[in-house]
Amino acid sequence: MTDPAQSPPAPSPGQQLTAWLCGLVRARQYGQLADLRRPAALTQARLTAANFAPSEDSRQVFEQVAFLFARYHAGRLDPSPGAGDTGAALRRIGTGAGRGPANPGAVRLLDRVVASRRIPWRHLQHVVERARSCDTIPPSWTTLAEDLAGWSRKGRPVQYQWARSFYTPAFAPEPRGIVPALAPIGDAQ
Repeated sequence: MTDPAQSPPAPSPGQQLTAWLCGLVRARQYGQLADLRRPAALTQARLTAANFAPSEDSRQVFEQVAFLFARYHAGRLDPSPGAGDTGAALRRIGTGAGRGPANPGAVRLLDRVVASRRIPWRHLQHVVERARSCDTIPPSWTTLAEDLAGWSRKGRPVQYQWARSFYTPAFAPEPRGIVPALAPIGDAQ
């Protein structure tokens, strides 16, 4: 028997939005996805996406994230909830010649995105279009909605985190508690 006090936490508004959007792709709701790609139209799909927002101030963010999701998924049969933040998504953009920091186009795009004081919708659309054209995983839609809702926070932590994700290579740190044995300096073996 499960204890009601031990129930899992309720999904965040961003998680709820992502689940609903992925459900549209799974159910082949092409009409609603097309409605989301028309950002100026006051459609049921657009207003439903906005209703996931936790506050009136973030309704536009949720509408626009739904628009970006629909742009990425145009013609796709399988939904992608995305992975990582936008900096990580930009790190995956490029060709065999260079991805992320080794791709000048990705670097310029990151620079434009993180330099913006206001949410750079046009540049974010470009990020999503590049991820789509490179056939890479887009940013996590949940993280994107939550990051953009806090875009104007003092100290610009979202922009800093995106740049850090872009420039920091992925590596597997040593498991905690295990210290690799090092040979003492000066020992010749």
